[in-house]
Amino acid sequence: MAHLIQIQDLRKTYVIGDEPVHALDGVSLSIDYGEFVAIMGSSGSGKSTMLNILGCLDAPTSGSYLLDGTEVAERSAAQLAKIRNAKLGFVFQNFNLLPRTSALENVELPDLYMGRLSRRERRARAMELLAKVGLRGREMHTPAQLSGGQQQRVAIARALMNDPPVVFADEPTGNLDTKSSIEIMGLFTDLSKSGITVVMVTHEDDIAAYAKRHIVMRDGKVMRDDAGKGGAMSAEDVSRLVKEALA
Repeated sequence: MAHLIQIQDLRKTYVIGDEPVHALDGVSLSIDYGEFVAIMGSSGSGKSTMLNILGCLDAPTSGSYLLDGTEVAERSAAQLAKIRNAKLGFVFQNFNLLPRTSALENVELPDLYMGRLSRRERRARAMELLAKVGLRGREMHTPAQLSGGQQQRVAIARALMNDPPVVFADEPTGNLDTKSSIEIMGLFTDLSKSGITVVMVTHEDDIAAYAKRHIVMRDGKVMRDDAGKGGAMSAEDVSRLVKEALA
């Protein structure tokens, strides 16, 4: 089976003043269907740039990026937008929900852009997803009427609206308390078990421990990738892995 994500010699270079800054410096890797991957590293390591490119929110300076068998590295902004809506789900640290819109309407948004479902089908799908993330009965609540953990559940339901093969999560528990973080990571674990690929950026060892694969970055390069091991790790194991990779 082909890989869901395959990148080869991926580079992203910014010019600050007269100096080039290599945010990604020749990264090559593949991610398979159903994997749960944590990308880790300090600020400036390239992990957020990696996520933005994998999520088609940014384009690389050079290199190849195959997503579900399609080359996306040289697509236009409009083409990338279509790919994002059709194939990708996103969960962000700050939830990014429309503040004056109900949970139900927030979840419906991706299909409003895509226009795949009828109004009745879209409403039914959004209701089903909110129930799936534990928000039955909260459909008409606005974000201000929901806790941080509940808002992130809405964001996860929204990310699943168009049945994407992959969900990208950028520090998804960064604004949550411990109990809510555990609940949200349980949802991501369930998504991975159902066959959805989850690619998550995090700097928290205990959150990364939920993933089955850990990629550690520094200065735009992959310093460690435990692909193929796939075993459970404790937060202490993850911490030790990161320290060894960056030593």
